[in-house]
Amino acid sequence: MKNNMLNAIMASAALLGAAALSVPAAAADLAKTYVQVGRLLADPAAGKVETEKTLVVQNGRILAVRDGYIAEPGAKVVDLKASFVLPGLIDSHVHICDQSGPSQRLDAVTKSLGDVVIDCTLYARRTVEAGFTTVADVGDPNVAIFALRDAVKAGKVVGPRIIAAGYALSPHGGHGDVYGYSPEVEKVLEDPTLCSGADECRRAVRMQIHAGADLIKILATGGVLDGGATGLEQQFSDEELAAIVQAAHSMGRMVKAHAHGAAGVNAALRAGIDSIEHGTYLNDDSIRLFKEKGAWLVPTLLAGDTVSREAAKPDTWMSPPVKAKALTAGPLMQAMGKRAHDAGIKVAFGTDTGVSRHGDNAREFALMVKAGWTPQEAIAAATTRGAEHLRLSAEIGTLVPGKAADLIAVAGDPLKDVTELERVKFVMKGGQVVKE
Repeated sequence: MKNNMLNAIMASAALLGAAALSVPAAAADLAKTYVQVGRLLADPAAGKVETEKTLVVQNGRILAVRDGYIAEPGAKVVDLKASFVLPGLIDSHVHICDQSGPSQRLDAVTKSLGDVVIDCTLYARRTVEAGFTTVADVGDPNVAIFALRDAVKAGKVVGPRIIAAGYALSPHGGHGDVYGYSPEVEKVLEDPTLCSGADECRRAVRMQIHAGADLIKILATGGVLDGGATGLEQQFSDEELAAIVQAAHSMGRMVKAHAHGAAGVNAALRAGIDSIEHGTYLNDDSIRLFKEKGAWLVPTLLAGDTVSREAAKPDTWMSPPVKAKALTAGPLMQAMGKRAHDAGIKVAFGTDTGVSRHGDNAREFALMVKAGWTPQEAIAAATTRGAEHLRLSAEIGTLVPGKAADLIAVAGDPLKDVTELERVKFVMKGGQVVKE
C-alpha cells in the first residue's frame, strides 16, 4: 500500500510541475548560491534589520553572511536587493491533506486514498509558495501524510518540511469520532486511534509512533467542526491524559492537545502536555499552569475567524450543531489571544489551516497583531519561537551560518505592515528556489 501511495505522490508531483533538478545532484551540492539582500531580518526575536548583505548558500545551508553584495565569477546569484528578507515561516498547526467546505462530508465517502494524496500534494505546494517552509501537520491519515512528508524530504515533491502526527487520538464519542452516517459507514470511516481507558490510549500512542509519527496529537476536548452536540469541554479523563503523555514522552515524542474548554485545557496542562492548540476558554488557572509547566500555546486565531464567518452566512454548509459551536467559540478566540499575549504565555504561530484555505496561512499575522502582539512578536512566533516550539532551533528559525537556507522575501517592511507576509514573492527552502 505504501509503495502504491508513494507512486501516486510522485505522479501527482509531475502533474504539478515538481520536476527533478536539471543539474546532477553532486554538482548542485558543490555549487554556491549568493543571495544578495537589501534588508535582512536574520533573527526576528532580536528584531535587528541589517542592510546590504549577502547570504552564501551551499549544500542547502547558509555557509556565511557577508557584508555588501558579493559573488564569485560565474556563480549563481539571487538578486533580492530591493526586497525585505527573513527566515522561512513555520506554521505549527495545519492539516495539509484536508480542507473544510460544503463537500467535506461527501468527500469522506467518495474520494479514494489516491485522491487524498493528490490533494495533499497540491496543498503542500500552495503552503510552501505562501512562504511556510516548515509545518507541523497535526491530524491527517497516516499513509498519506507520512508518505508526503517522506517524499518532500527526498525532493520528489515540492512542499514544506513536515513534522507529522498522523492520526490524532480521540476518545470514543469524542471530537475525533465519526458522526452523521449510517453505523456501517461510521465503522469504516473511524480512525484506528480512538481509545478509551488508560491502557488502550497508551497503546494508541505506541502504535502511532510505530507507524511513523514525529509527534502525538490528541483531542482533549470537544471541537467546533465535529458533528456531535457534545460541547467543547474535557473528553479524555485525567488518567487517560496522564497515560498518553507518559507513553509519548518515554519514547521521545512531544504531545499537542486540541483543547477549547478551560477544564480540558487545565487537565491537559496538569498531565504534562507540551502544547495546547486553540485554548479558547483559558482562565487564570490555565495561565498559571502554562507558566508552571513551561507549556506552549498555539492560538489558531485564523480558525476562529474562519468558522465564525462561515457560520454567519445564511446559506452556510455547517450543520446546526457545528454552526452553534462556531458562533459561540469563534469570536471568543480573538479575546483569548489578547489575554494570552498580555499574560506572557509562550506562543508559537499556528493557523489550523485546513479549516481555512491552504495558502492563506499568513492571514494569522494580522489577527495576532489585532490581539496585541507587535508585528515583530508575531513574526518571531512563526520563526525563532516556532523553531523552539518544534525543537528545531538547531536547524531553522534564523538565518545564520550552519542552518538550513530557508528564506522568504517580500517587497515592503513587515515590521511596519505585517500583511506584507500575505504577499510573499520569493521562497527558498533548503537552498532550492521554490518561488520567484
